[in-house]
Amino acid sequence: MSKFIVSARKYRPDQFQDVVGQEHVTSVLKQALSSGKVAQAFLFTGPRGVGKTTCARILAKTLNCLHPSEDYEPCNNCASCESFANNASFNITELDAASNNGVEHIRSLIEKVRFQPQQGKCKVFIIDEVHMLSLQAFNAFLKTLEEPPSYAYFILATTEKHKIIPTILSRCQIYDFKRIQVKDIVSHLQVLSEKEGLKADEEALHLIAQKADGALRDALSIFDRMASLSNKHITLEVVTTNLNILDYDYYFKVVDHLLLADTANVLLTFNDIVSRGFEPDIFMLGLAEHVRNLLVAREKATQSLLEVSDKLAKKYIQQAESSSQSFLLNTLHYLNECDVQFKMAKNKKLHLELYLVKIAHISQAIQVHLEGGGTVVAEKKTPSRKAPVINTPAPTPVAKQSAAASTPKEVVKTPSPVENKTVEEPIEKLDAPQENNGKPAPASHVTKAKSPKTSTIKGKLGTLATPKLSLDSITEEVKEQAAAEQNIVKKELNLENLKEVWAAYCKKVESNSVRTTLEDTDLSIVDGSIISKVGSKVAAGHLREESNLMQYLRTYFGDPGLRRFIEIDKEKMEQVNQNVKILSSKEIFEKFCEKNSLLLDFTKDLDLYPD
Repeated sequence: MSKFIVSARKYRPDQFQDVVGQEHVTSVLKQALSSGKVAQAFLFTGPRGVGKTTCARILAKTLNCLHPSEDYEPCNNCASCESFANNASFNITELDAASNNGVEHIRSLIEKVRFQPQQGKCKVFIIDEVHMLSLQAFNAFLKTLEEPPSYAYFILATTEKHKIIPTILSRCQIYDFKRIQVKDIVSHLQVLSEKEGLKADEEALHLIAQKADGALRDALSIFDRMASLSNKHITLEVVTTNLNILDYDYYFKVVDHLLLADTANVLLTFNDIVSRGFEPDIFMLGLAEHVRNLLVAREKATQSLLEVSDKLAKKYIQQAESSSQSFLLNTLHYLNECDVQFKMAKNKKLHLELYLVKIAHISQAIQVHLEGGGTVVAEKKTPSRKAPVINTPAPTPVAKQSAAASTPKEVVKTPSPVENKTVEEPIEKLDAPQENNGKPAPASHVTKAKSPKTSTIKGKLGTLATPKLSLDSITEEVKEQAAAEQNIVKKELNLENLKEVWAAYCKKVESNSVRTTLEDTDLSIVDGSIISKVGSKVAAGHLREESNLMQYLRTYFGDPGLRRFIEIDKEKMEQVNQNVKILSSKEIFEKFCEKNSLLLDFTKDLDLYPD
């Protein structure tokens, strides 16, 4: 039987130009060689299988090459290059720090450094997995690394840079290797297929590259395995079967059923997947990745982010055209929520089935509403603001500004329009009460949280709180919300209208402390933003926690981008502090006795007297 050499060794690059996906490193090294400004200590760091040790060997060989090329590549023909290729070079020493991590091993290396090269230009020491050295070994190595002889060069390689002590890092030139992109791995595998006389489908190579997760060595190992299993032809079926990967067709089929609200076929397809031996979480994560690709495929500008073959990219674009952005975003939200709760679920399969049913019913609700002539969610990004990430599970009909209005709780990073220190206001979800014919909505819409058993579609891109599986109830509420949206009367943002709506909101607040804070707030408008001045940090906290307030104001003024800045007024704070009197224990007791005379009689009966 002939000796088999794995592709990772057989096709290991021996020149900088053959290194895959690390041009940012190889170009700098070649520039340093051409200028003669080569450091004496290097540190190559990055993930596994991306070419750190390979680049270290090429650099060591180039430094000793007797006849380097014009672009400073090793010639591979001189005595130094040939001896290195035969592992017989006395000038290039490799040390595996994983098994030689003690002080005695570093002392032995330092002894070798003291002797000049017998032939060749310099001596190069490559220390792989350098993070495995002990602290004592690192300290013993410091002096030699800082002041090496002119002929000595050190190249350290590691996957865990954070484990190396700072004194070593400060003495090295650090080069960060990155994960290799899928397209680069696929191109390299296609070249190897031609050299090996194999035929490989592009989809199969893409799947191998994705499974490798940016490590070329892993991709070559999988490639060798698939080559041995196939009959000179690596197909997508061979790869999916032997790597235990779900075929793309399953995900396309499931999404088609979800778009048609075909719950029965969704569950049957999922059951077929589970019966083939795939765990529910594998399918869930794969479906989330598939929906993400559909979302990316909707825009031409982002289609380059699809790390799939051209043939498969066309299928993604085709299915994306038949999928609404609202459906994809809410599907991703549900799948993310399912992933978070997956570990706590006892019946994993049922847990995922329930979420698939929810997604299917939301799709059906959208379809029924569109057939009824409702308003469609705005799909395009508004030019004035960055498109928000919608984290609500149920889309509803909205006015034309709804896409910009539905923003999750995120702090606005724009600078404050006032000079004093302000508290930035988070943008809340738009589930504020609407106005009908100029009259504010009931207080229950503002302060009372709805029961978790109630299925409600709220706001302009509202949330579906504990969604029911009743399509009639969802559709009815969609139509009610659309009717409410058409009756909204928008007001101009000025101080008079602001004080009017602020006072109206205060009457609806049930908490006495919050109501008092709102009534005591000084209001002003600067550059289209609301400035709220309060007298304490506690009052500022009350304003921030009153989430429905900004929703109410944005709806009232018809401005989904309306911002509020909370400012703590120093004069007001001093006035509040002057009015606060610290009472002694006896004074506190007397205050309680004034409210309840029985307390005084009780203390007399027990002969208790306050200090």
